[in-house]
Amino acid sequence: MSDLQWDRSNPFIIAIEVGEESVDGYGHVSNYHFIRWMTECAFAHSAAVGLPESTCREMGRGMAVRDIRVHLSGSAYEGDRLQVANWISNSDGKLRASRQFQIINEASGKTLARGECDFVCTNLDNGRPVKMPEIFASSYIVESSPAESPQRVKSPQPAKSPQPVENSEEVSD
Repeated sequence: MSDLQWDRSNPFIIAIEVGEESVDGYGHVSNYHFIRWMTECAFAHSAAVGLPESTCREMGRGMAVRDIRVHLSGSAYEGDRLQVANWISNSDGKLRASRQFQIINEASGKTLARGECDFVCTNLDNGRPVKMPEIFASSYIVESSPAESPQRVKSPQPAKSPQPVENSEEVSD
């Protein structure tokens, strides 16, 4: 895999090969799929840090999107191989966290999309904001820094399907 120019250090990456189902009537990837891939990357990262969806459901806690911003700067086509990265870019360890995303075409090295997403911890039973459980606060931490100037870093291997992590920690409001 070639070196790619990431916006931040230490990216968490998933690999995507664009399939026919992702191509719209104009012959390129529909913008819907860029957002879907960012979402898939976020869920894969959560699972990799010990918070798969099943654990969140058992705890009755999750991170709900409050705001999403996406800038599309290029097109992708059937057969393209993409690298979708995300980083926790901010977390107060109490209620809110933010992720930053970048999608790069593996062959050309061109960034096709960037995104930011703000989250709030919620009670999955009633949808209300709630303080993050300790496992959220200790897992959703900033482990990267912005690139001062465009940087080329060797891309880590994309994440494989993570194995669920057992969590017996009790959570209460």
